[in-house]
Amino acid sequence: MVVSYFLVFLLAAIPLFELFTVIPIAIIGGLSPVPVAILGFFGNLLTILLLIVFVDKIKIFIKTRKQKRKVIPEVEGGEDRYTDGMETENDSKKQKRARALFDKYGVPGLTIFGPLLVGSHISAFMGMSFGSNRGLVTGWMIASLVIWTIVSAVLANSGVSFLAPELKENGFLLRIFK
Repeated sequence: MVVSYFLVFLLAAIPLFELFTVIPIAIIGGLSPVPVAILGFFGNLLTILLLIVFVDKIKIFIKTRKQKRKVIPEVEGGEDRYTDGMETENDSKKQKRARALFDKYGVPGLTIFGPLLVGSHISAFMGMSFGSNRGLVTGWMIASLVIWTIVSAVLANSGVSFLAPELKENGFLLRIFK
């Protein structure tokens, strides 16, 4: 049983997964919503805080990796303020979406809507890459994670209670770890 809750924490911490997918799966799996929400929140928050703290080192790593692959053409007109000259036509769709969100709504829009559109880790990274204040990005990311944790836990728990009440007592995660 403890293993299943640890997996919630671990999966929420992995950038590939998001807490608004891990939390509903765990609740549908039969785990208790409150511990799942708390562990999912802290798992996701931990890696986002690490990303914000080490963003400069991560940007240097990405820049050197791209330079080794010779993907970066020379940028006319100087370096871009948020990518340190790394912006290319090869930027991913997620990067372009994040930039559009940031340009239109600023840090609050990027951090609140970003987790749905590009992922929470990418939102935090891009917010920092766009030259935002660490404290501002951290505060808005925490607020965003709180909102998405509550929304996903309440909706998943309500859905399970309404649509499949038998899953609460006999979820697939509970059966796996028994």
